[in-house]
Amino acid sequence: MSHRGAVISTEQPAEVPVCPRHPDRVSYVRCQRCGRPACPDCQRPAAVGIQCVDCVRESAKQAPRTTTAMGGRIHGRRNLVTLSLIGICVASFVLQLVTRGGWTQLFQFFPGAGLAEPWRFVTAAFLHSTGFLGHILFNMWALYITGQFLEPVLGRARFILLALLSAVGGSVGVVLLTSPTPTPFGWVWGPAVVGASGMVFGLFGAMVAVLRRFGANAAQMVGLIVINGIIGFVVPGIAWQAHLGGLVVGFVLGWGFSHAPRNRQRTVLWALPTAVAVVLVGATLLRYSATPWL
Repeated sequence: MSHRGAVISTEQPAEVPVCPRHPDRVSYVRCQRCGRPACPDCQRPAAVGIQCVDCVRESAKQAPRTTTAMGGRIHGRRNLVTLSLIGICVASFVLQLVTRGGWTQLFQFFPGAGLAEPWRFVTAAFLHSTGFLGHILFNMWALYITGQFLEPVLGRARFILLALLSAVGGSVGVVLLTSPTPTPFGWVWGPAVVGASGMVFGLFGAMVAVLRRFGANAAQMVGLIVINGIIGFVVPGIAWQAHLGGLVVGFVLGWGFSHAPRNRQRTVLWALPTAVAVVLVGATLLRYSATPWL
């Protein structure tokens, strides 16, 4: 319409596009998938153009899940659990040194304390002898080598269940294969046990089962188990009972995980460790119940 020769527009000014996640930021770049504006912090490069973070996240959820032959999910960082277990052991070893044995006293395992303080069945695996550096060095080397193979093959969930239950199996082996002894001060059920050896032997056992499932030669791993087993019987101060307990648990879990049918792998993932845990707890309680003085 006109007024004294002037033309006045009635159109509203165009709305300035802003990022939905950051309304205070103007953005003229739009997501190629949903068409919404995306500020620089919300832009992600795609095969064609730019996508917003919400579309990238939604696309990742819809993408087919990549798994190993045993059902483990494939991750970018393949050995996160292995490195985390090693990190915990190293940090715990430093605390053992700094506290002059105080940390060791709190978390070492001996059967006489297992019933009242059951966390020791697990925590002892993250302690090592402060008087012999080779103890932690060998265990961390063995944990790293076995983890390099098992964690990517089994997946993180199976691997961490395998490692922790093998550690518990080592402590249970000590309970089942040792007996209380009388002393002038009463009955003593020991000695105290520390070290990741039960866990490591469990990983050894699992490797044998997995290698055989793949049709690979497991002779070297069997030889390593035999040599270390003999050392445990010959050298004093080594808890061969923990080695044996961890080895049995690890082999059972490794065999079960590797032989699970493809359509039952997720069920076996939780059912098998649960069954193993129930057996370990039941055997431990039976052993304790057979000890009248406890």
